[in-house]
Amino acid sequence: MAIKAIDLRRGMGVSFRDRVWVVHSSTHVPKGKGRSYQQIELKSVTDGTIIRERFRTEEQLEQAIFERKTMEYLYSEGNHHIVMDMDTYEQIELPDDLIGDQRVYLMPNIHLEVSSVEGGPVSVDLPNQVELTVVDVPPAVKGATVTNQLKEALCEGGARVRVPSFVENGTVIKVDTRTGEYLGRA
Repeated sequence: MAIKAIDLRRGMGVSFRDRVWVVHSSTHVPKGKGRSYQQIELKSVTDGTIIRERFRTEEQLEQAIFERKTMEYLYSEGNHHIVMDMDTYEQIELPDDLIGDQRVYLMPNIHLEVSSVEGGPVSVDLPNQVELTVVDVPPAVKGATVTNQLKEALCEGGARVRVPSFVENGTVIKVDTRTGEYLGRA
């Protein structure tokens, strides 16, 4: 099945140069004169090498089909994250580089979408929003509600989120894992 370069998103798989690749990042680059293009980082499923390629936005690539499973995050150990298959209760280790900077949103018992090829995990998708407990936040500034000032809060797991002034230590908040933005109180 073919897919346009502009429709590629992080975690999707493509066949390119006789290999299977995972889209690591995709950026649309508009041009004032001339055609815009997609700057795409691809990570090899077999050896982990990363290449950067430039594609025309309408260029077609062959989409690789991954096996996707919902798994439950249990805990982290060193540079690995332990997840459990919800059907077979089998536990597997995910390397830290599959999750990357989103590791700060990992909380026990959240469900992750793990994509694999030939039994080996190649990408991980977190839920769009998670609930985190605020562990450290500066005190509210007088008059901050009038000006709608935001302050930085440290949440469990290490996530730093800009929150409104009324949020205090111990408050459970909803955070968008794609942007790291505060969505509201839980």
